[in-house]
Amino acid sequence: MAVKRFVHYYRLTKTYKQDFGRFCNLFSTKSDIESRQQFQKWHNGGGIFHQSACIDSTVLIEVGAIVHSKAVLGANVCIGSGTVVGPAVTIGQSTNIGFNVALSNCIIGDSCIIHNGVCIGQDGFGFFVDEHGNMLKKPQLLNARIGNHVEIGANSCIDRGSWRDTVIGDHSKIDNLVQIGHNVAIGKSCMLCGQVGIAGSATSDLLLIAVSSRTSQSLGIMVASLLFRFMNGEDKWLTRFVVQRKGPHKVLCSTDVGQNTYNIYFDILVLRRI
Repeated sequence: MAVKRFVHYYRLTKTYKQDFGRFCNLFSTKSDIESRQQFQKWHNGGGIFHQSACIDSTVLIEVGAIVHSKAVLGANVCIGSGTVVGPAVTIGQSTNIGFNVALSNCIIGDSCIIHNGVCIGQDGFGFFVDEHGNMLKKPQLLNARIGNHVEIGANSCIDRGSWRDTVIGDHSKIDNLVQIGHNVAIGKSCMLCGQVGIAGSATSDLLLIAVSSRTSQSLGIMVASLLFRFMNGEDKWLTRFVVQRKGPHKVLCSTDVGQNTYNIYFDILVLRRI
């Protein structure tokens, strides 16, 4: 009796699945169906990959992760559950990608650590106003390039470039909740602590450890970028930028912007120029 019930249930379930599949196909184009068929289950970890992706046999792609078309994954790469590796993304050997990471329009170097929730390669924040007063989006068409031995903390974001690639140099370390805007170029062995925001197009080879300001919310997120540009002589309108030691763990940054003087305290200081 039990066997008959099982056979009856199986036949009903099988028929339902077939009918449901036919119903879904009514609303799918031929290209959509073919595209879905090009994704397969990866042998090591159970994730999904596109047939056109170039993946080394030693790569681990965990369940729930997906690797899109023409992506390139080097030897011993680990991709955590929920991570999306976008089309044509390149990941160097021995790089570890955490959970729920979004990678698009980017190249990741060798032996990097990308923590949970990181987003790399999304559009930067770029807009302009046309002659009618409408806010229009500037094209963001370039990439983000992450060097070798870079570590990026949880929920940090690195935007793709618009007029040049966004670059993070080798051996740089980025804390949690850091925002790096489009076109930024960070040199080798730089350090950015939590909640730092680097404005678009800033350039530096400074080894920097900083946190957001405690005394000026409106200027705190700009100070790291201002310091980068001032030390490189790029911002001529900054007439003065002075860093003074105010204790074992504090510094005071003083700057003149136009006719105004701003004093901003930081928890840690600029160490040296590389």
